[in-house]
Amino acid sequence: MVVTGAYEPVPLEEMDRSVRVVPARELSILTNLYDDLLHLDSSLDLQQRAPGAIQSGLSIRGGTFGQTLVLLNGFRINDVQSANHNLDVPLPPDAIERIEILRGSGSTLYGSDAVAGVVNLRIRPPEVSEFRLRAGAGNFGVNQQRGSWTVASTRWSQQFSFSRDFSSGFRENRDFRNLALAGVSRLATRLGEGEWILAHNDRPFGADRFYGNFNSWERTRTWFAGVRQALGGRTDVSFAFRRHTDLFVLYRDRPEVFTNRHAVESYQGALRRKETLGANARLHYGVEAHRDSIASTNLGRHSRARTAGYAALDVRALRRFSFTLGAREEAYRNIRREFSPTASAGLWISERFKLRGSASRAFRLPTFTDLYYHDPANLGSPDLRPETAWSFEGGLDWNAGPRLRGQAAVFQRRERDGIDYVRATPADLWRATNFRRLRFSGAEIALEAGLARGQRVELRYTALRGVGRAGGLMSKYTFNYPLHTGLATWQGSLKGGLLVRTRLGVVQRFARDPYAVWDFNFASSRGRLRPFVQFSNLAGARYEEIPGVPMPGRGVLGGVQILLLGPLR
Repeated sequence: MVVTGAYEPVPLEEMDRSVRVVPARELSILTNLYDDLLHLDSSLDLQQRAPGAIQSGLSIRGGTFGQTLVLLNGFRINDVQSANHNLDVPLPPDAIERIEILRGSGSTLYGSDAVAGVVNLRIRPPEVSEFRLRAGAGNFGVNQQRGSWTVASTRWSQQFSFSRDFSSGFRENRDFRNLALAGVSRLATRLGEGEWILAHNDRPFGADRFYGNFNSWERTRTWFAGVRQALGGRTDVSFAFRRHTDLFVLYRDRPEVFTNRHAVESYQGALRRKETLGANARLHYGVEAHRDSIASTNLGRHSRARTAGYAALDVRALRRFSFTLGAREEAYRNIRREFSPTASAGLWISERFKLRGSASRAFRLPTFTDLYYHDPANLGSPDLRPETAWSFEGGLDWNAGPRLRGQAAVFQRRERDGIDYVRATPADLWRATNFRRLRFSGAEIALEAGLARGQRVELRYTALRGVGRAGGLMSKYTFNYPLHTGLATWQGSLKGGLLVRTRLGVVQRFARDPYAVWDFNFASSRGRLRPFVQFSNLAGARYEEIPGVPMPGRGVLGGVQILLLGPLR
């Protein structure tokens, strides 16, 4: 059952939109961090400045970092200071059960930022009580420790988890430490099921060349608290608070030259309800409120609040047809209103084939960095207009049973007032500006095949083409998109409980040479002691996902997971 891209959980094959579900918990011993899972979709472009999920930007179908909305169990965690912090996820990897990915516009459901797509990191109540520990070490001075303790019963559950990842760096001033703590509680009462999330993340890291030719250093910290309570079977309320701080030093060896301190606080609340209109029809509606503020030595003090109301009619006759009509009105203090309609439909033309299509409008407000930031290399603009975009998509799904399925889709996104940083010569400042018109068109093809003995093969390919004018200026972000991305993944369960997964990804970016990255992981899935080994960039490719920020060569991480308490599965 999928919740991202729909107003209530529906089976994946009944979705009218391009949605992908990547299991996290069952692949945890074969992955290092959640960013490994984001590399398993060819339409997702994870542009990393460093390994270890330290600082990355996520692009979907050629969109910028700010055009991807990141959710934590449905709560927004996008950062109003800078889109560079949107993936500062305050969760240890063991707390994540799966990742749901919506490719395409999602503003009708989620509001600002969901222009190119949505990534929702989902937490599910533990089904069994268990206690797990994990430790590992590798080259580049990498060492890590993780743990997870869960207690489960029929009416309540509790999960505590932690993770610590450390590296002395694969080159000078690329050291990092990533510490995360989280507690997740669920309780079923007469009112309905309640959920509470508390999480914290602390990341100091060397940021050499992250923002230009500077030996920078940075430390970000995140505090998150969220609660959701069902009120009967048709209504639920939710509230969340997020605080994010950023200490940025432009020259690590001379902090007195340029040091910034930023503190962001965000509040969000929602009331949602559904009505049954017949055997196959549901009406969903609700209201939301958000408030963001920042106190910064560079940006100053700013705040903005917004309210929104939405309604959607959802009609579904399983394995026959479906359609959704929805609209959202969002109002911002001192900024114009934004109206986000959407329409999607699906039709089963046979037992194996389904046609689907959608059209929707999305928008994004500029971040406070886009509006007010200034340093020796970059300059914001307080006159920026919000981005808007219309997205269109058509697809064909093929489902030949549990072992064989495929998808093909074509899409187009027409942007207006897209936000980017431009300059005329390499000696000039990067200045925030609006592009009047941009257009991205593309196609996606995917094939998944289950083979004998628990083996599975996935082949995925995405092609993109962007059309826009920068008036002879150089663009910092918009034109770093991948023209072609191909992925081949094989995973199998071999004799003796050996799990193996290998991934080969080939990327060609706009105006740059293609490169290939090959990863290979294996682990034991039996017993209380489960050793694992993970190889990254096995061929030693030299590549940059963000121009000017080199990525590491061959990496290896080995260790053991210990199941101290719980059933042996």
